[in-house]
Amino acid sequence: MALFVTARERRLWLWALAAAVAIYSTLGLTGTLARRTSEGGDPLDVFLFFFVVGLLAMTVLAYGLQIRPRGAEIGVLLGIAVVYFMLFARTTLAERTHLIEYSVLATFIREALWEGKGGGRRIPSPGVLAILVTTLVGTVDEYLQVFIPSRVFDPIDILFNFLAAVMTVAALGVLTWIRGRARSRRTG
Repeated sequence: MALFVTARERRLWLWALAAAVAIYSTLGLTGTLARRTSEGGDPLDVFLFFFVVGLLAMTVLAYGLQIRPRGAEIGVLLGIAVVYFMLFARTTLAERTHLIEYSVLATFIREALWEGKGGGRRIPSPGVLAILVTTLVGTVDEYLQVFIPSRVFDPIDILFNFLAAVMTVAALGVLTWIRGRARSRRTG
């Protein structure tokens, strides 16, 4: 049995791996960045953080333009944007980074699992599995912080990782459902 059903599934798993590696590679830097940005430290650090967040936003926008959302999809996308905006307005920088990082990771994992299922692989509840795998990656991330003097294990961060995964999988599920309904109306 092949490891991947399709080339797209392979790419999605590689992107998920890259996202996890990126998350783990910041273990020693995140505390420093959070202190610098909250203390009004080096403007370059603040600029770089917001530059990366901007790149993520542009990636999401480019994907949205690629799928050409219509009608109800636009409403759902605006609702998702409002929820994320409200969370960003009410959370700290550290919590925001968890929401971004683990939303991206959950997206790649969910899409890879659905691609595998669509290719004939037996995968029960790809959405639930994506949430569990994403949360596991986040839990390992938090556990590794026990061994880093400048970091602290925080169960609240695990909760934010889980929340990001749930929000992402739910949003993608609703978008997929709406897209399927619109497609069936056009063909039926």
